[in-house]
Amino acid sequence: MEEQIRRIGHQIFAGMPKKSPSVFQKDFWNGKIMDWSMRDDAFKVEMFRFVDVFPVLRTPEQVAQHLKEYFCRPEQDFPAWIQLGMKSVSSGSLVARAAAKTIEKNIQGMAGGFVAGVDGTDALPKLKKMRAAGLGFTVDLLGESTVSEVEADDYCRRYGDLIDTLADAASGWAAAPQIDTDAYGPIPQVNVSVKISSLFSQIDPVDFEGSIEGIMSRLLPLFVRAKDRGVFLNLDMESYEVKDLTLELFRRLAAHPDLAGYDHFGFVAQAYLRDSLENLRTMCEWARHSGKRVTCRLVKGAYWDYETIHAQQSGWVIPVFQNKWESDENYEACLRLLIDNHDVIRTAIASHNVRSLAVGLAYAESKGLPPNALEIQMLFGMAEPMKQSLLDMGYRVRDYVPVGELVPGMAYLVRRLLENTSQEGFLKAKFVDDLDPDLLLRAPASAGADVEDPTPEAEFVNEHHTAFHTARARAEFGAALKNVKAQLGKHYPLVIGGQRFNTEQALYRYNPARSEELVGTSACAVEADGQRAIEAAYGAFPAWRDAGASRRAGYLRALADVIRNRRFELGAWMVLEVGKSWAEADSDVAEAIDFCAYYADVVEQMGQGVRLGRYPGEMNTLAYQPMGVGVVIAPWNFPLAILTGMTVGAAATGNCVIMKPAEQSPIIAAKLMECVEAAGFPPGVINYVPGIGETVGAFLVDHPWTRFVAFTGSRQVGLNILKNAYTTQPQQPGPKRVVCEMGGKNAMIIDSDADLDEAVAAVVYSAFGFQGQKCSACSRVIVLPENYDEFVMRLAEATRSLVAGPPDDPRFGFGPLVDQEAVAKVREYIEIGRAEGKELLVTEAPQGGSFAPFAIFSEIEVRHRLAQEEVFGPVLAVMRARDFDHALEIANATSYALTGGVMSRSPSNLDKARAEFRVGNLYINRGCTGALVYRQPFGGFKYSGIGTKAGGPNYLRQFVEERSISENTMRRGFAPET
Repeated sequence: MEEQIRRIGHQIFAGMPKKSPSVFQKDFWNGKIMDWSMRDDAFKVEMFRFVDVFPVLRTPEQVAQHLKEYFCRPEQDFPAWIQLGMKSVSSGSLVARAAAKTIEKNIQGMAGGFVAGVDGTDALPKLKKMRAAGLGFTVDLLGESTVSEVEADDYCRRYGDLIDTLADAASGWAAAPQIDTDAYGPIPQVNVSVKISSLFSQIDPVDFEGSIEGIMSRLLPLFVRAKDRGVFLNLDMESYEVKDLTLELFRRLAAHPDLAGYDHFGFVAQAYLRDSLENLRTMCEWARHSGKRVTCRLVKGAYWDYETIHAQQSGWVIPVFQNKWESDENYEACLRLLIDNHDVIRTAIASHNVRSLAVGLAYAESKGLPPNALEIQMLFGMAEPMKQSLLDMGYRVRDYVPVGELVPGMAYLVRRLLENTSQEGFLKAKFVDDLDPDLLLRAPASAGADVEDPTPEAEFVNEHHTAFHTARARAEFGAALKNVKAQLGKHYPLVIGGQRFNTEQALYRYNPARSEELVGTSACAVEADGQRAIEAAYGAFPAWRDAGASRRAGYLRALADVIRNRRFELGAWMVLEVGKSWAEADSDVAEAIDFCAYYADVVEQMGQGVRLGRYPGEMNTLAYQPMGVGVVIAPWNFPLAILTGMTVGAAATGNCVIMKPAEQSPIIAAKLMECVEAAGFPPGVINYVPGIGETVGAFLVDHPWTRFVAFTGSRQVGLNILKNAYTTQPQQPGPKRVVCEMGGKNAMIIDSDADLDEAVAAVVYSAFGFQGQKCSACSRVIVLPENYDEFVMRLAEATRSLVAGPPDDPRFGFGPLVDQEAVAKVREYIEIGRAEGKELLVTEAPQGGSFAPFAIFSEIEVRHRLAQEEVFGPVLAVMRARDFDHALEIANATSYALTGGVMSRSPSNLDKARAEFRVGNLYINRGCTGALVYRQPFGGFKYSGIGTKAGGPNYLRQFVEERSISENTMRRGFAPET
């Protein structure tokens, strides 16, 4: 086919007008921006970030400030004339006001090059002009995912209005055969593209069926309306996580009886996805068996950076090809497959790459298909010379035309700018670099076979979180839940020195989502059992201490493997015992694995000791030795991860450990003990001693042989442990050491220039994920005045859209509180909030189980209890700040210092937050929960706790004593070389 491909490619090139596409024309402001951005990557980053933030800057002063912050930082090496111009725009000056107006006009002009109008009516003049020039269109509403059902309803209404507006206008349009007919007859003049993420705010791949149901409730009426109005409706493809959901939704829509007899709808395939060819084969087979003739728009894909980074952060296989030539090669394979199935799937070749276009056109020609059997799609505002050439050749060309407001459209605009300035972009290669057509028409593999996969390497790699967007993962977790439910009601004895002991009393643990369902029972230790555990641990201590760091690290890695092999089972136990969602439970297991694997690495490094100084004739080393026997008192909210982390951290360094889990989570602790035994730990090194904190817990803390206590829990209990542990007794071999994490009153600041889509989503998850039962949860949100009203309204509606229920059912991403005592506390603080502030939202709690309302209160001040006391539940205080300095002052005005978050696009304010936001874990432009081992070591100060950070390089040093050894290596005047 190469000869035909080159022939058609050269014909396309030859027919192009000599004029460059508008986006590259130097006489336009955006053309100059493109030119500068292609010359300097650092400038491109700052320019596109400024373009992104500009629409939310409300005053000339804000514009002037951001110009300086983005372009006039000392470390930047931008041209002097650029920085001088920016510095001259002082806040409040006439120059600032004039500059702001000019920039606004230019950015709106830039956006106008890619966006046809604010709505269908506004876009009609451009759409008519396109038709007059022989171009078809598909119109899309700008905006990414919605954060509430109110916003989803609004998008649905706007899509309906768009369909009606364009259909009404088209009723008076004259037919244009080149764009209004294909090889099978007439096609709709009006074509609309829809994003599913805009139509349902609670899309969750875990809840596959529920997501389809939620989207379908709004999407099906739109398709029926499109059928009635003779409009083509297309489902856009978005992120990889909703790819399978989108394709299944399309199949169900196409088969719906209300759409019988209508085939003018389509889906999108992204050729940069590694599994796109396989997906297309499935869709072709489905179309053939269903008797439907549908359309596929084949694109390369617009989210390459996001998909790559997101997969790397999550520990998943990167779903997109890492080399451009691979995407191009796969695009051609997908084209051939679609054209081979032209009788059931119409093909829309969506590309600006002449090679890709020529491949499709040449292959269709070889199959004897007429020119109108295919459609070519391009983006509005780009590649005009190429479109004209293809029109002159007699092909049907359709523009993808976004409409909408500037703010929700910024993500789209920045993607287009990035695409046009990419060093690998075809349009740049042709119209800026002026590469030879023969070079541009080469087969993809030969054009770049030497490009390497850029996947980075890391010293420590976190355990991946389960990809619940895959059917296999959902099926496996569901099967684990079913298996675990068959084991409910069992009893778990104490495990001390490798032996099992029952007790007179027992701890009963019921499912907090179904109060009548007994998850299991455990033994309930008393003081005598605590004494037995202390003795067993000390009996095991000498051999464990002397085993050596490498051998102990091997046990930790074996434990990581055992937990990994039981991953879904352990997650299922947490869903039932403490009410975690599937994703939250899975993350808990992954963190437990991380603690084992990471601490194994750290203890091996510690086992080598530290060489101090390099002096001839002298050898100085620092060595570490374990302390003895310690007690781990763990919380119920991370019943596997935190219990595992504290336990293996102490054991890795040669100590023996008594695990005392929370009364609310003895079963998952028993499962951890099973894993410890399966990993081969010697008896007595780790002991399972569940019981009541005030009895056996207090006994173990007070015991004179206890060398250290590792505690995570409430402030009140933590302070009591500190008091008692530091009270020495005559029999003690030395003072005890306490590692104590005690909670937080965490704040997130919403700056005046924050991206509110991201800010609302981040706050909602940080405040209400796992029902707010995290020491890191956001319980205060501090908002600057420019964003206050809009943010608060959207926050309330987003929270109102959350749906709670029994979390073993994947429909519910939010579950119960841990018990009725926790519910009572939340209801008490709701009344406090009503007395202190203004009730924004108090939801209805599901009936049965330990469910509580989700609550938001505004007008909360620093002096209020709701701003100072840890609630440990889904209650959020909204506070006003005068400016960013005041926001930091409010954020720091509590006795806790655990986590904090800042949503801002101001470099100076972010620098200020780094320096002045006094918390242990500061998160910028993301939620304030979800710390990962090694990447975000976790822990705070003030009354949030004492000790070094969990999951960090210094955590294990809390469980050892340091020994300095100095040796004179000189003998008779001779010393070995250092």
